[in-house]
Amino acid sequence: MIRVLIVDDQALVRSGFAMILGTEDDLTVVGEAADGREALELLERARPDVVLMDIEMPRLNGVEATRAIVAGPSGARVIMLTTFDRDDYVFEALRAGAAGFVLKNAPPDRLIEAIRIVADGAALLSPEVTRRVIERFAMLEPAPDLAHLLARLTAREREVLVEVARGRNNAEIATVLYLGEATVKTHVSSILSKLGLRDRVQAVVFAYDAGVAQRGGRG
Repeated sequence: MIRVLIVDDQALVRSGFAMILGTEDDLTVVGEAADGREALELLERARPDVVLMDIEMPRLNGVEATRAIVAGPSGARVIMLTTFDRDDYVFEALRAGAAGFVLKNAPPDRLIEAIRIVADGAALLSPEVTRRVIERFAMLEPAPDLAHLLARLTAREREVLVEVARGRNNAEIATVLYLGEATVKTHVSSILSKLGLRDRVQAVVFAYDAGVAQRGGRG
């Protein structure tokens, strides 16, 4: 059973999400919070596996709440609920450690799928969000102190990292680099391990910080 905490300052939104999740046998809503501060107060008692987190909220916004959750001991993973017009918040939430992003108006089955993916330890950027976030990263200057970490990767792993940063999934990377999909999966796991990264979202952040991928979007 996947335990979900819903965080949104609109009661009707929380109720709507709770109704959607209540139809699934493997999902259970263990709490609702109206802002980030209330979410942090509920965290220990509710013990969620996944937190559905709105971005704009009073008292403590979703970005700051996500940063606190990721830095804490709970192990809960955060899916940010976003809208088309808030790329700035999405970008900051990526850096804060969010494991996934879903548009608020996405179909219910996409939200449910996202929760399952993130609960399983993977990361998720919805197709509508991926390109804009990656293009935003592409405008940044690379960080100067990551060369020693890049040196841990093989040439092939660096190629795979670039494709991950472009938003491609394993099947797409396999096609572009003429590799088997299982081989790509092995490379991705090795990259995350060598760089000490939690998931593909962090790999995107690292790739642009390190300057190895500076052409946003899918090439």
